[in-house]
Amino acid sequence: MAALGWLTPRRRSATARSVLAGEASAEAARKTALAESPHLTDTDLDLDTDLEVLEAEEEEAAFPVAGDDLAAAFFDLDNTVMQGAAIFHFGRGLYKREFFRRRELARFAWQQAWFRLAGVEDPEHMQDARDSALSIVKGHKVSELMSIGEEIYDEYMATRIWPGTRALAQAHLDAGQKVWLVTAAPVETATIIARRLGLTGALGTVAESVDGIYTGRLVGEPLHGPAKAEAVRALAAAEGLDLDRCAAYSDSHNDIPMLSLVGHPYAINPDTKLRKHARTNDWRLRDYRTGRKAVKVGVPAAAGVGAIAGGAAAAIALHRRRK
Repeated sequence: MAALGWLTPRRRSATARSVLAGEASAEAARKTALAESPHLTDTDLDLDTDLEVLEAEEEEAAFPVAGDDLAAAFFDLDNTVMQGAAIFHFGRGLYKREFFRRRELARFAWQQAWFRLAGVEDPEHMQDARDSALSIVKGHKVSELMSIGEEIYDEYMATRIWPGTRALAQAHLDAGQKVWLVTAAPVETATIIARRLGLTGALGTVAESVDGIYTGRLVGEPLHGPAKAEAVRALAAAEGLDLDRCAAYSDSHNDIPMLSLVGHPYAINPDTKLRKHARTNDWRLRDYRTGRKAVKVGVPAAAGVGAIAGGAAAAIALHRRRK
């Protein structure tokens, strides 16, 4: 599971596996959604300052519409809500806790580099990567990973939330709407982040478990690209939402299927392809990075071997410091 978010295949149409992944994610999200939003913790951001960003954007004054219970908001996680990749930070935390060794880290780094540079979906290679990733958590308790995930959020993620995007999410909550994270990260990790931010819940990749123990298999496939759209579609149907009234936010062109589902798509900190698509289709754009072409934090979309090597070196350095 610690490497699921590293797999970034090309855009493709929905398959039976992506539909299954989406439906499984929607079911898991509804089961784990909070009955009521918790109070924000000390690690959360100053929302008064964040909301000033929204007030400065006059064209957003009428949106979201207060009291519209047929509307909801769907936020991608990596580089949209949080700087960098959640699964990268989660992997750092698992490595620190000796869930895997440097040999496995090197294998994951090679698989990551292969996908980034080759840019193609070789079924056999992808299956090998998924199997090796899932082997890390196979046999572990779901409750154990949830507990560790809470610690990892505090260690690596809490300070990496984009204030501007957090303010957008809060605007939907203040309007009485539900707000969901939608990510290829494990649903358990996504649920922790959603809870810490006071959001409704999360759609994420579902790893199969039996009696609370991970089996080492996925339900469907990673929640990526078309699978995200299927998850949003399934959740909207279950919740009785009108997608034309809903909003979706993402930084990646891989999420165009999800963004195209809703009546209010937003490109947040967009990559080049999404920026171009958004302008062509008159979608709203927001960029909360220090510069328009700022380098993404964590594992960027076009990382290549250099970034992978850097990530591996950082993890190995952590290992050495622990000795």
